[in-house]
Amino acid sequence: MSTVLVIDGHPNPDSLSAAIARAYADHCADARLLAVRDMDFDVHMRFGYTQRMPTEPDLADARRAIRAAQHLVITTPVWWRSTPAMLKGFLDRALLPKEDYRYTKRGLPEGLLTGRSARVFITADTPRVLQGMMPDSRLRSLTRGTLGFCGFKPVRVTRFAPVKGSTAQRRDEWLATVRHLAGEDAARLTPQASSMPQ
Repeated sequence: MSTVLVIDGHPNPDSLSAAIARAYADHCADARLLAVRDMDFDVHMRFGYTQRMPTEPDLADARRAIRAAQHLVITTPVWWRSTPAMLKGFLDRALLPKEDYRYTKRGLPEGLLTGRSARVFITADTPRVLQGMMPDSRLRSLTRGTLGFCGFKPVRVTRFAPVKGSTAQRRDEWLATVRHLAGEDAARLTPQASSMPQ
């Protein structure tokens, strides 16, 4: 299994979000790229948490990859100040109580995926001048309510906006930033070579 798992959460393979996922995976050693749009699984929680649904092969593979990774990367656009339904449905199905998180006897949440870090890349069309007035508060459900809840720490967030009207040069600069961060993350995840006795 790969040390780094990159999850592309955009339905469109030609999107900037998808390009970010590819750029990161290409420049981070031992990274695996998983595009949710290419997976075959039911995105709906048909019974909520009252009954387990059959686990499709693609979903079982994704669960193994998430639990094996030391570092998780998610790329997502902001739609209606939240994530696409496809990505939300994937996380609903992929992360399970008593396997990825649980509640203690006192009713407190406990993440079971501790010791792992995460990075989220966000693309948005919101003009910079409006970002302070229209914060993507619901994205906290991804960074804190999902990743943080399951024990990922730290969760770093990088935003690229506004995408609408951006030039090819600007998008190239954003992708260069992604490649740089991928290299930094790869170096941080690589164990330092122990000094050999003289």
